[in-house]
Amino acid sequence: MRFAKRMEQFQEGVFSELLEQKRKEEAQGVQVIDLSVGTPNIPPVESIRRTLAEAAENPRQYVYAIGDTPELQQAAAQWYSHRYGVTLDPQTQVCSLLGSQEGLTHIALSIVDPGDAVLVPDPCYPAFRCGPELAGGRLVWMPLKPENKYLIDFDAIPEQEAKAAKLMVVSYPNNPTAAVAPDWFYEKLIAFAKKYEIIVLHDNAYSELVFDGKTCGSFLQFPGAAEVGVEFNSLSKTYGMAGARVGFCVGNAQVIAQLKQLKSNLDYGMFLPIQQAAAEAITGDQTCVAHTRAAYEARRDFLCAAFDKLGWHFAKPAATMFVWAQIPARYGEDDRRFTEELLEKAGVLVTPGSAFGASGRGHVRMALVQEEEALREAAVRMGKTDIFISQY
Repeated sequence: MRFAKRMEQFQEGVFSELLEQKRKEEAQGVQVIDLSVGTPNIPPVESIRRTLAEAAENPRQYVYAIGDTPELQQAAAQWYSHRYGVTLDPQTQVCSLLGSQEGLTHIALSIVDPGDAVLVPDPCYPAFRCGPELAGGRLVWMPLKPENKYLIDFDAIPEQEAKAAKLMVVSYPNNPTAAVAPDWFYEKLIAFAKKYEIIVLHDNAYSELVFDGKTCGSFLQFPGAAEVGVEFNSLSKTYGMAGARVGFCVGNAQVIAQLKQLKSNLDYGMFLPIQQAAAEAITGDQTCVAHTRAAYEARRDFLCAAFDKLGWHFAKPAATMFVWAQIPARYGEDDRRFTEELLEKAGVLVTPGSAFGASGRGHVRMALVQEEEALREAAVRMGKTDIFISQY
């Protein structure tokens, strides 16, 4: 059998690899505390579940959706208007996604030709690079450095690469570093994109998970943003609909038209009951959003305090459902060895930072997807190991 050469650039996904390691430990009787994958354990509220269940009972709902219903498009436009103060045309500036992973792949196929340069942050959510790679793009890394507060340094991007670039992926609040971008950053981003005629894809999946009384808006709030790009948003974390696979691409009408045209040849649209549940989520009572944010903030505070007592010191994340932490000094930049020892000695699973790119070496990402009881147990186990003795 002969297979596509493009598959040679893909290895087993890091989360599949971590799952295999977890299963090996569990086979030996270890109850693994999993902080690796950002799978939310806060389910959708009753009104969302009820809308989905009642719609699924209707036998007429099992036809092809073909595309987005007008009701879903209008709901997304209303959501952006109420939440972000952004006006969208429901028909031309809104396209649903079968989850961000699907959207990231397909939008790259609609923009990038083989050999085209694509500007991608490093470290980054792995799907940011997979879509451009599948399209045959040439990745140009934009290192996110702690001394720059993990913001993209536009001045450090070589001008020849900026001129060659067709697409630029940006994401704040950021996964995995949890950094938040100030207003001036977006103004500079838009000016940069206009200067070099680059399409911007801004991932805004964590705008509702910002802590300490602060808030975060939308890339599209800034003048000129819709002229240069689009924004992805997701219902996975904010509304607990991760398994339902619901996301949106909103913004520039030309980009969205191309994405819709491509998707019309690849899928038959989102299951109609899920479309109705999504509309209920973003237009219904938003109290659940505040409750979800408070839950993640409480977990953040507990984890950071408990691990600090072990001698593992790192800054509290300002946003997202993740903690980005430098590993103990004795491990140097060998985050994979640290991750393996943490699992073997404490039964605690985290994600090595190098899985998100070369600039992630020496760090790990921890997902706030466990209740405080499990986090307490993790700290107790870790304290019984030699991992955190005389680290600094």
